[in-house]
Amino acid sequence: MDPEGLTRLDRRIAGCRACPRLVAWREEVARTKRAAFADWTYWGRPVPGFGPPDARLLIIGLAPAAHGGNRTGRMFTGDRSGDVLYQALYDVGLASRPASEHADDGLELYGVRVTAPVHCAPPANKPTPGERDACRPWLVQELRLLRPTVRAAVFLGAFGWQAALPAFAEAGWTVPRPRPVFGHGAQVELAAADGPPLGVFGCFHVSQRNTFTGKLTPEMLRDVLRTAAVAAGLSPVTS
Repeated sequence: MDPEGLTRLDRRIAGCRACPRLVAWREEVARTKRAAFADWTYWGRPVPGFGPPDARLLIIGLAPAAHGGNRTGRMFTGDRSGDVLYQALYDVGLASRPASEHADDGLELYGVRVTAPVHCAPPANKPTPGERDACRPWLVQELRLLRPTVRAAVFLGAFGWQAALPAFAEAGWTVPRPRPVFGHGAQVELAAADGPPLGVFGCFHVSQRNTFTGKLTPEMLRDVLRTAAVAAGLSPVTS
């Protein structure tokens, strides 16, 4: 485990300007703001992962939201998707508070780190394949730093599943061929030549489209988190 290495990586991620379209969009959003957040100073930069350096469970989303992570500087913070995710983490005993409001609110995650394959807010929540690939080295480095402790990962949505599996392969795990297909409740084990395997779990994304329509319910999300937490060697709340 290298806590300082992860801290240095987070700082480097926050300074990245590799993708011109994403840089222009995130900074334009930070300048113009949303009326409800007119008094905020937006983060307006790439959003690094959030959670302890010895995390055993990794949660992987898609990318920060324009007025969520791009505003607050923390993954899944300041939007409806984050409200659902952190409430569920709290419910299963993996977070100290049921809500993530801003980067200095005192929230702690217990054995869990939250990250994404794309660190900048993309227009219409749709990064291009080139932007996804340009961001992949950051995730590969993060995974390598977490390898001593991480034992399971939850992928929120098909994009995260498809984008992150190649990063896991580059970081030293073996992804089966043909590549596993995403689905809610999907479970795959990734072997590692020089260490324990990693349990991978699929879960519908915590987007409003999924949560408002009932495609993903709080109970469904808690079930996946509990299953993955047990696989990671954590002790989630079961009721």
